[in-house]
Amino acid sequence: MAIWDDVLNEEDRKRFLKSNMGGTRGFGKKPALLIVDMTYGFSDSKFRLGHTETGYPAVEATSRLLQKARDKKLPIFFTKPFSESHQSGIGLWKGGEVKSEEENTIVEQITPRGNEVVLQKRRPSAFFGTSLIDMLIYHGIDCIIITGLTTSGCVRASVVDAFSYNYKVIVPEECVGDRSKISHKTSLMDIHMKYGDVLPLGGVMEWMEHAL
Repeated sequence: MAIWDDVLNEEDRKRFLKSNMGGTRGFGKKPALLIVDMTYGFSDSKFRLGHTETGYPAVEATSRLLQKARDKKLPIFFTKPFSESHQSGIGLWKGGEVKSEEENTIVEQITPRGNEVVLQKRRPSAFFGTSLIDMLIYHGIDCIIITGLTTSGCVRASVVDAFSYNYKVIVPEECVGDRSKISHKTSLMDIHMKYGDVLPLGGVMEWMEHAL
């Protein structure tokens, strides 16, 4: 049973079946790991945009995936937001405010190593205004495993852009989180129906262990 099944009615299911949406594309031959905005600002409830109940479990699951990716020597990319006082930098975010340095710090449990790329971004997608795409090309990547916070925001935006560049996309379900259950479920549903494969973390880890 998929996590989004309880938000679908029978008519929705019929329409998805008719449209032949869903299914899986599978993994590529040269994957990379992309960890989107797993900062304290999104994972901890003491901050305006954080939600401890879903943020830290996603961090914990991602830490396990990250260790496996390191063991397998996959290219690893992190993103984190950065904010500035100038309004053109903040842009048109609803409720946009200058974030503190702690909010924009990646959670210690998954601290990037010196040989891992950390990209700063102003907007939702990990691709927008960053050097991510040319770095992926350098490594010959054909598949991106995407984790992070939040599912309905920066994760989804990054998934859509990765799909748009014709990368296979894998989203380990336990490795993403959101403030809202409904946003989380419907975003994962949309990702799986259109843009990538939403899979259990255990299945992704098993593939990495045996295929890489």
